[in-house]
Amino acid sequence: MIIDLRSDTVTIPSKPMLEAMMSAPVGDDVFREDPTVNKLETRIANMFGKQEALFFPSGTMANQTALKLHTNPGDQVICDAYAHIYNYESGGASFNSGVSCKLIDGKNGMFTAKQVKDAINPDAYYYSKTSLVEIENTSNRRGGTCWGFDEILKIKRVCDEHKLGFHLDGARIWNALVAKNETPKQYGDVFDTISVCLSKGLGCPIGSLLIGDSDIMENAIRIRKIFGGNMRQAGYLAAAGLYALDNNMERLKEDHDKAKDIGNAFGKLSIIKYVEPVETNIIIFELNNDVSEKAFVQKLADKNIRIIGMGSGKLRMVTHLDYTDAMHETFLKCIKNL
Repeated sequence: MIIDLRSDTVTIPSKPMLEAMMSAPVGDDVFREDPTVNKLETRIANMFGKQEALFFPSGTMANQTALKLHTNPGDQVICDAYAHIYNYESGGASFNSGVSCKLIDGKNGMFTAKQVKDAINPDAYYYSKTSLVEIENTSNRRGGTCWGFDEILKIKRVCDEHKLGFHLDGARIWNALVAKNETPKQYGDVFDTISVCLSKGLGCPIGSLLIGDSDIMENAIRIRKIFGGNMRQAGYLAAAGLYALDNNMERLKEDHDKAKDIGNAFGKLSIIKYVEPVETNIIIFELNNDVSEKAFVQKLADKNIRIIGMGSGKLRMVTHLDYTDAMHETFLKCIKNL
């Protein structure tokens, strides 16, 4: 039995999901004639109270498209220092859109409206023009933490006051919705654009969507084409998303509960210096200085347990729908003997 906790992207489609995929009616999505893609896009747009949604092969492409929609070359984007768009999208912000990032040193991947206001560049020609504020919910690198909605509303007011776009990297927004008992419509009312991922907690093999109203989304399909993201009979993939929305949302709480069990168990180990507070399905921790990260990861690998390093001495584990109760019991026993 291999226990793979490197990410919630390692899941394999279940038999019912595969059956839904294989029975999906399809067409050519480049001609916008795939009924299953159209159904998924309409459903997601309606969930968030927006006019449009567009299906993408990846969350990175959806985020990169959003950056281009909101900015011009030379502009600046405000985001957290741990933001995915800055750390894990291969420099795409500068390469694809010609923009720079003004990094905020937030707390647990989150910052305040005051920090946003202070980060906005003066309106002078020798400064980059601040055009967009981006947040990530949940925050991947800070352990799956969830934003407080009151602070999001305060940031929105700053964006409106300064005529800035507001984008949400909602790769794991489903986890936040379940953990905080919030609704997609709450987020749709606040953000100009939202990217959501289907291949993480929801267990789909591929796919993300970018959501927004018609005015901002007008050129989204053109940019997706430029990035090479147009697909043909993509309904087979979209069907997995429809299945996941119906069957894999509420069970996310099980992933959160298991992650908290692991965090509590790790917090009792003398070889571990610190465990980030666990709010959803991500556990991030640091080893004591005298413990070899390489040896620790290898010791787990020898027991068929896979985890991942994030750099800067941080290690990560992510629970998911293929991490079963039996695996959880086995792993908790293993932790006690480390």
